[in-house]
Parts: sequence; structure tokens; C-alpha cells
Amino acid sequence: MKKTYHGSCHCGAVAYEVGLDLSAGTFKCNCSICRKKRNWLAVVQPADFRLVSGRGHLREYLFGAGSIHHLFCETCGIASFARGENEAIGPFITVAVNCLDDASAEELVAAPISYFDGLHDRYDSAPVETRHL
Repeated sequence: MKKTYHGSCHCGAVAYEVGLDLSAGTFKCNCSICRKKRNWLAVVQPADFRLVSGRGHLREYLFGAGSIHHLFCETCGIASFARGENEAIGPFITVAVNCLDDASAEELVAAPISYFDGLHDRYDSAPVETRHL
């Protein structure tokens, strides 16, 4: 069942609300940016996301195909969410699970995690090794 969570960057300049069911699953990926940032993400539909504050503090980073808009706070550098579009699911937003301010430790521990081999563009399978993610 979806619950409304509040997320933010470290300094609090960027804040959002998101309707999310953590029990539906989260993911970690081994692509170059996810590995370096140790991302732990959940996908939501744009209708389930609302930026509360900080639009003017957001900066964008694009790489590769440029299909995902990696957004981060210009003040503290934290990337609490990103926007993208994919042929399979259409427009989407990924939220950094670790930036959900009111997700309890129990909810986070119980959230299932899937792994994607983004390093080899194999989003349909897990990488051989996941312990470092």
C-alpha cells in the first residue's frame, strides 16, 4: 500500500513528497553512476511525486544517452531523486530511498531489493556480484 513519504537533500533546500509502497520493491544498480553513488532507489510514476521546495537549487547531470536527468542540490550535492523516460515504463522518477526522511528503519530493512546489471545494459538481470552495491 502506498504511503506518503517526505524526502530531502542533506541541507534541506530540496524537499519533496512521494507516494510509494516500499514493500513493492527497491533496486540497486551497478552502472557507472549508481555504483559510484551507491544508489538505493525506488521507481515511482510522476503523478506520485511532488517537489515541495528547491526547484531553483536543483542542478542537472546528463551522461550517456541522456535519458535520465540526474538532479542534485547545488548547495549540499545530494541527489535525492532523478527523472527519466523508458520505452518499457514511460516517464518515471527514481527517489533515493536513503533520502526519505520519515521512512523508519523497520520499513527500510523490510523493503525488498532487486539488482540490475546496468553496467552491461542488462536491466533484465542481476550482476554476478552485488555485495559492493
